[in-house]
Amino acid sequence: MLKKWRRNWQKKRLKDPSFQFLFETPPDEDLVCFDCETSGLNPKKDVLISLSAVKIRGQSILTSQALNLTFSQAQPISEASIKVHMIRNQDTLTGLPPQQAIQQFLQFIGSRPLVGYYLEFDVAMVNQVIRPWLGIQLPNPQIEVSELYYDLKFSQQSHAIPQPAINLSFQTILDDLKIPNFGQHDAFNDALMTALVYLKLTQLK
Repeated sequence: MLKKWRRNWQKKRLKDPSFQFLFETPPDEDLVCFDCETSGLNPKKDVLISLSAVKIRGQSILTSQALNLTFSQAQPISEASIKVHMIRNQDTLTGLPPQQAIQQFLQFIGSRPLVGYYLEFDVAMVNQVIRPWLGIQLPNPQIEVSELYYDLKFSQQSHAIPQPAINLSFQTILDDLKIPNFGQHDAFNDALMTALVYLKLTQLK
């Protein structure tokens, strides 16, 4: 009930009617897995540097249709940030302005559900761009793979005796599900690995 009310409230706040499609019934049963690389971990002050998204259709990941975006930067990327994601300032010179890049992202995802690992952060970074522009936050349903993994491991535990805390680190999840690590802190690799995690978890339910 609350979700429906919030969705309707957001729909009324939408500043640009050409983005009404974000609130419509999804055009298909695809899901979209996405990941961002950013200048830091604070959505209030840090900015998007790159974003990749892939569609999940049934048991397939449509990598040939992936969306890969690089964002132009108003300020130089810090050395500490470059060491994490290896994206240099010169790599962003041909990047798109944030609003233009996110417009492509919104067209790509439509109203489809979003899948991610600690998705709340990535969504917050996208909301940082669309909130002042469109007056809304992303209204799409969200599927958090770390929650799916937690539910699976919790269901497998014996609750007669105390159990160790469930490790939700990305590497632990990959190792446990026998999914190779293609290299983290690359938006496309992270989106692809997260999509593989999602598919494996849905098979194990």
